[in-house]
Amino acid sequence: MHYEDNIDAAVLALETARQLIADEIRAYPTPVSGCDAQYNHLLSKRAQITKALTMLQNDVFVPTPRTLVEGSGVESR
Repeated sequence: MHYEDNIDAAVLALETARQLIADEIRAYPTPVSGCDAQYNHLLSKRAQITKALTMLQNDVFVPTPRTLVEGSGVESR
């Protein structure tokens, strides 16, 4: 098993969790008061899952001695 397989599994699990939370939010009884702790908790978890998915799916800039800032060209010698 390669690390990519684990990342793919994590993405799939997070997408499933996001769908389950979306279904729960959709089925939540209305009207929702602004201080409804359970509803706010669902919104918070949805935001956490979305952020985790974004982090797993986006490339991350890793500075090296030749490229200290993102977007800088490669130094040639």
